Amino acid sequence: MKKIGPYEVIGLLGRGGMGRVYKVRRTGDGRVLALKQLTPAPALVKLWGEAEVRSRFVREAGIMARLRHPHILDVEDRDLDAEPPYFVMTYFCHDVGLLIGEMVRLEAPTRVVPFSRAVKYLTQTLDALSRLHEAGVVHRDVKPSNLLLDDHDEIKVGDFGLSRLKGETRTSPTRLHIGSPYYAAPEQARDPDRAGPAADLYAVGVTAHRLLTGLLPEQAEGPAERLNPDLDAGWDRFLGRALAKDPAERFSQAAEMRGALEALEKAWRAQQEQICELPAPEVPKPEAAPAGSGLRAAPRKIGFAQARESLGLDALWRPIAYPAHDLIPAGDGTVLDRTAGLTWQQSGSPERLTWPEAQAYVAELNQTRFAGRDSWRLPTAPELISLLTPTPHTTDFCLAPVFDPRKPWLWSADRRTFTSAYFVSADMGFAAWRDMTCALFVRAVSSDKA
Repeated sequence: MKKIGPYEVIGLLGRGGMGRVYKVRRTGDGRVLALKQLTPAPALVKLWGEAEVRSRFVREAGIMARLRHPHILDVEDRDLDAEPPYFVMTYFCHDVGLLIGEMVRLEAPTRVVPFSRAVKYLTQTLDALSRLHEAGVVHRDVKPSNLLLDDHDEIKVGDFGLSRLKGETRTSPTRLHIGSPYYAAPEQARDPDRAGPAADLYAVGVTAHRLLTGLLPEQAEGPAERLNPDLDAGWDRFLGRALAKDPAERFSQAAEMRGALEALEKAWRAQQEQICELPAPEVPKPEAAPAGSGLRAAPRKIGFAQARESLGLDALWRPIAYPAHDLIPAGDGTVLDRTAGLTWQQSGSPERLTWPEAQAYVAELNQTRFAGRDSWRLPTAPELISLLTPTPHTTDFCLAPVFDPRKPWLWSADRRTFTSAYFVSADMGFAAWRDMTCALFVRAVSSDKA
């Protein structure tokens, strides 16, 4: 197994212009971390030169190490004298780009994030940018994939490889574009070395539009309030200011933009309370079905190329058709789905678990006969998908959830490879896969009668 210093390489997480990011395990305590090693692309070395590339890599490590903030990614170790140099960061399995399904082709539509959750992500990103800007740092690459998510669904802003310090005199080659298409502010696209804090706020505006509508601003036909029933004219004014071509017309600083977000959220909550006071519409109950009503119970290994068709998912990995379910809490910590004939844990695992730990957790449920049963198992992806509903909007928040809403990301028994397995996001309504070393929740299922 390849080693970098005291770290064993588990796999490659990604590569960029300056280096590769590896998933590593620290010898001694076995902790899983992310390690970024300087391995620049030949084109970048040709443009900047080896000395400049190394200098920028070392500077990135220094910025991340000194800017301690709850919403900025931590550097835990570094060896900048190694050949090649590297630094080590906290590893997080998820990011906002994964959550919304943003792919390499940025023009493709993405999943819409529920209103309050989107506002939380944006607010925390602005808190991080406020700290950066106070320290004289302009990030220059704010986008969903650089907004990492920790185990508490909190933002950690990462990837400072393109950042710029106030007063820097170094210049970028005219042929080098700094930032990501669609997210980079107009002035940054014209002259990256003159981009100031307003450029980062523009990128937050693009991210806000993406999270709340599923589209980039350039793709939207008409105001944002027509694309999402949770938005109103106030949101269009907010986005118009955030995305102004002239940086002088945008928010003056991250704190001001955060304040505007809080005002919009307050107005949304007031509207939500009024809607929830209205009588709830009656929803017809589906017909009950006997146990084993067609959902596959046996685990499978499903390759990426076959996964969407096999699981009945659309381009954003959501169900093509949402199945009916009739969920009845049984009062013993379980929920019966009368439509599918399945019994589910109501709460699920107390903590997030790796995939191997999930198997052990289910075995323990059977050993202790949780809810009087010894037939618990890790559900297949189709069984978990059968519980999904479309992304909620304002009126959907009035209903009390049957399952624990604090445990939305759930392991399935289906594997993608020998090292990755499929999971389902119960709150965002999609399926995907993660490395088995990632920690997600477990909601065990039984198809036998107690």
